[in-house]
Amino acid sequence: MILRHAFIPLDNDRLAHLCGSMDQHLRDIEAALDVSITRRNESFKVEGAKPQAEKAVALLQTMYDRARHPIAPETFQLALAEASHPAVPARARAGEPESDEIALRTRRADLAGRTPNQHTYLRNILEHDITFGIGPAGTGKTFLAVACAVDALERSAVQRIILTRPAVEAGERLGFLPGDLAQKVDPYLRPLYDALYDLMGFDKVGKAFEKGSIEVAPLAFMRGRTLNHAFVILDEAQNTTPEQMKMFLTRIGFGSKCVVTGDVSQIDLPRGTDSGLIDAERVLRRVRGIATTHFTSADVVRHPLVARIVEAYDAARSDAT
Repeated sequence: MILRHAFIPLDNDRLAHLCGSMDQHLRDIEAALDVSITRRNESFKVEGAKPQAEKAVALLQTMYDRARHPIAPETFQLALAEASHPAVPARARAGEPESDEIALRTRRADLAGRTPNQHTYLRNILEHDITFGIGPAGTGKTFLAVACAVDALERSAVQRIILTRPAVEAGERLGFLPGDLAQKVDPYLRPLYDALYDLMGFDKVGKAFEKGSIEVAPLAFMRGRTLNHAFVILDEAQNTTPEQMKMFLTRIGFGSKCVVTGDVSQIDLPRGTDSGLIDAERVLRRVRGIATTHFTSADVVRHPLVARIVEAYDAARSDAT
């Protein structure tokens, strides 16, 4: 199918911002939606299957409307992800109409699920005490979990946020890094800090740390604790052992919510060691109050090349088996 579209009134600055440097935005749209785009001045011709061509035209118009200024790369990539995988509205709370969008109180006013699986993930977090998010890099598993935690803290639904990761990559080399223990494990927790800063702002995060309403710690620090009225996130859970996973999950106390995220295709445990995430998914499959969301390359909201890399590795792994 061939669709033709012209932008009226013509604005050459917007047109340049829409197309990107050397028409890179158009090339990205072609790759993501499997269409062919040609243009002559303000007139565009889009060729491809009818649904894909219509999506491409709608995306071009949307981005043109936003293109008063140069389009930030992350803005363009998120719009491309939404066009590739139209979001399914999710319920804000159990029992409410499905047309209601999930609204999270964070510094990012536009924060929302971009794909059906992301909407399901958000809904599972809101409706279950323990939620597993399993899938490849770039699917928003950790970022959305931290966003839900910030929202819960802002609404006073919990008293504190606890973020933890296993420091598996460090192993015995921690002893050779400079500084005290907190400084040694800090590089492995940096992605969690980055999400907090993005969602709350640097100053607010600093004050929350001072008050003790946010805590970031290695998984080993969880042993022996009972975590009441807390939103607890275990990131990179594929690098836990079954014993560590059981220890962590049994820390959950009254009024708490727990999210466990991980990518089972990137396990850094010693050869022959079982992953606690894979084990937990199998053992807890029928336990009430626990939900699991599986993400795929279709949910990647980073650069389109990330999704293609994930698909290539998945295909290679399938061929090997």
